[in-house]
Amino acid sequence: MAKKKKQSSSPKNVGNHERITLQDQLNQELLEKLKAAKKELLEEERKKEEERQARLEFERKQREKNMSFEELLEKYGNLGSKY
Repeated sequence: MAKKKKQSSSPKNVGNHERITLQDQLNQELLEKLKAAKKELLEEERKKEEERQARLEFERKQREKNMSFEELLEKYGNLGSKY
């Protein structure tokens, strides 16, 4: 017959989970600050991308606006209807 090993539970671990140390609080505060900074950077990046897209669209419209009739006909000639 195989011998059973005794499982000992250490009471030290139970107390450690319940206590929050100053280091844990500082780490939590630092983590929150980092999360806020990440969110802010992502928002800033999204705004820059939107501005870039808007600028590209504006430039495209300006180029099209400044095209001559010949260039417009060349670009869109086959796309329009006959009437």
